[in-house]
Amino acid sequence: MEISASGRFEVRVTAADVGKRVSVRRLNDPATPGEKFTDTVGVLASWDDGVLRITRKSGETVRIPETSLVAGKVVPAAPARRRGPSASYEELAHVSTRAWRPVESERLGEWELRAASGFTRRANSALPLGDPGLPLPAALDAVRRWYGDRGLPAYVQTATGAEGTQELLCAELERLGWVREVSAEMWIAALAPIADLDEGAGVVLAREADEAWLTRYQRKGVSEVALRVLGSGPSVWFATVPAAGGGAPAAIGRCVVDGRWAGFAAVEVDPALRRQGLATRVMAALARRALDEGASAAWLQVETDNVGAREMYAGMGFTAHHAYHHYRSP
Repeated sequence: MEISASGRFEVRVTAADVGKRVSVRRLNDPATPGEKFTDTVGVLASWDDGVLRITRKSGETVRIPETSLVAGKVVPAAPARRRGPSASYEELAHVSTRAWRPVESERLGEWELRAASGFTRRANSALPLGDPGLPLPAALDAVRRWYGDRGLPAYVQTATGAEGTQELLCAELERLGWVREVSAEMWIAALAPIADLDEGAGVVLAREADEAWLTRYQRKGVSEVALRVLGSGPSVWFATVPAAGGGAPAAIGRCVVDGRWAGFAAVEVDPALRRQGLATRVMAALARRALDEGASAAWLQVETDNVGAREMYAGMGFTAHHAYHHYRSP
């Protein structure tokens, strides 16, 4: 924290620092047992009516009365990662949206409105990259109308935790009553080491999701619209490990190759066959195919509470790049 030459804490953050990354220390309620101070690091989203709102990397917004501040300062952006490929948030946002193309889309300024009859939030949410061409309240009204006309709930997909992400927008959405329903993370890695993890024996690759693949896919009642979304992307591959005795496959996966990126999704294993390396085998086979098409980097999305998947992907060399969130209209 910021300490003066006299050894006293100092608050060197002001309302003029809104939009900057800050670190503050506040005094806790004396009636509450525990530590005397709490430290918070994140983007200063607002400072109004005596209350600071700071959005953390996770997307959580913390409200801090200015009367409780004991120290604070502006801090530099988090250091660049040392592992995995370099990537900007905007690049990954465009790559990931091309891997789950909606059936219908429309521009609202630089925002993209996406709809696919409700199949996945990724294909049924507004992607707010850039300027919507309207003041935010009017833009959100337009988002609500567009999704309402299609009988769908209105979602806005945002991101936090990396350079160029949308901490300020997240805080404003919360102020306007939008509710964060789902949070996950975008993880990235070098592609070649994933291909080297397994020889991929017995993995069948195809351009389309057949009936066998769909029987293992966790989303039930896959519609024609869902099949269109699953098959969308620049170069899509579906992987299947057939079951020994027939029936639903032992494991499946999906990969979309897009320039230097290979995006992995729908990696699912028969619960009775987990922890036998099948997920690794599927991803290695897909990674080899992606390398053949010129890709060199990998990405995937994993929910924050999926402990098993996070451990597996970390062992493959993946690291978190940023968090993303879906806010639903009140």
